[in-house]
Amino acid sequence: MATTTSDYSVAPHEHKEGEITKAIEYYTSQIPSGTYLSLAMGSIGLSLALQAMGKKHGATFVGHWAPTFLLLGLYNKLVKVQGSE
Repeated sequence: MATTTSDYSVAPHEHKEGEITKAIEYYTSQIPSGTYLSLAMGSIGLSLALQAMGKKHGATFVGHWAPTFLLLGLYNKLVKVQGSE
């Protein structure tokens, strides 16, 4: 018997978020969205500086922070625009 993706769909408001998630969203929504973009750009700049100093492993490590900051910023923006439960 084949299953389809519609067998696993979730209706809006079918499941609620936990109290910890609500608290995190409440406090992080107070951070301006530009902060996350600035952190991403800063990590790129720091990565370039480390690369120029010959610290390749450090540059790679710090360079990987940028996507994380951008994803956190996107999540922050979604919470602000869509709200939370």
